[in-house]
Amino acid sequence: MAAQSVCKGTGSEIDFSYFGGAESFTEGKRSLRRTTVVSPSEQDDGVSYPGPPQDPTDFLWIMTEEPHRSRRMAIMKAHPEVTKLMGYEPLTKYVVLAVVSLQLYLAIYLRHTHPLSFRFLFLAYAVGGTTNQNLFLAIHEITHNLAFKGINANKALAVFANLPIGVPYFAAFKKYHIEHHKHLGEDGIDTDLPTNFELLCLNNVLGKTFFATFQIFFYALRPGFVKMQTPTRWHLYNVIVQLLLDYILVHTFGIRPLLYLLFSSFFAGSLHPCAGHFIAEHYVWDGLSQETYSYYGPLNILAYNVGYHNEHHDFPSIPWTRLPALRALAPEFYDILPSHPSWPMVIVNFIRDKEVGIFARAKRLAKNSKQKHESPSSSSSSDRE
Repeated sequence: MAAQSVCKGTGSEIDFSYFGGAESFTEGKRSLRRTTVVSPSEQDDGVSYPGPPQDPTDFLWIMTEEPHRSRRMAIMKAHPEVTKLMGYEPLTKYVVLAVVSLQLYLAIYLRHTHPLSFRFLFLAYAVGGTTNQNLFLAIHEITHNLAFKGINANKALAVFANLPIGVPYFAAFKKYHIEHHKHLGEDGIDTDLPTNFELLCLNNVLGKTFFATFQIFFYALRPGFVKMQTPTRWHLYNVIVQLLLDYILVHTFGIRPLLYLLFSSFFAGSLHPCAGHFIAEHYVWDGLSQETYSYYGPLNILAYNVGYHNEHHDFPSIPWTRLPALRALAPEFYDILPSHPSWPMVIVNFIRDKEVGIFARAKRLAKNSKQKHESPSSSSSSDRE
């Protein structure tokens, strides 16, 4: 009561001797919680913070096993019928064909439009950024062999889906992404994790703005610095087919169609509403130690339901069209997990909130040094295909 009484009046009348050295009443005040919980519980009411702020000088190092394997086993025990949701989705190839056709049509359509004109940049951002993000995620889906039964058919479709991206992307992404699933959070193996250099240089508002704006380059270049791959014949196919299309476009229609595709890919991985999923999926929020977050909003319709990310990591053999059915089948597992209500606001909050940043990733030590420093000679024959 005494403390309350001294707070009345103007700032000059406040007796700060009651407040342990504080110089304002906003010190230590936390922003509103950013994640929500569909079914609040005693453990997490969805409103209060589950834990204290994370130390911004280092990543969140944890000793526990990644959570998806154990939850998958629990769901399969509780709902054995979940296996009926697994298997490839025939619709995927038709969506890919439609989106690739749209992007190539727009690229040729804009061949007489100046690259810095409003129409060119608007279409590259609003349409191209959205469609190329859709193709990034189509490749993500195909990486899990969910478009066809056969491996080579899936890889061929991924090379085709890669065409409007402008640069060869699929073949390198596939192996890195499978390792991301198998070794989630393992330092030196999971190349989705930021590096110590990024932590040192980008751990402030300006750095986070730079990262969010140019994150497509971080995801493209970081893997090469963390863990190099041994090229396969599919890397070669990917490069040859992509360069052939780029050459045909430039030789036949000039440089502008290719610039449209490259601008589209840049915007798809920059300050774009759909690009929020890059940060939303695995950055740690609200004092939680949860490694993966889902998003159930309307942008999923443009992004192969990648927002159902806990569901996807639990069951990577379930295609995008059936992930909502997985969540509906096992609400007792998913509705209690904090999730993001908005992808665009994830980007905004990532930049402005001091409680989240480059440091907000859960890391664990690699299971053994052999995996961490795998030599090319130890690669399996299937990796060379």
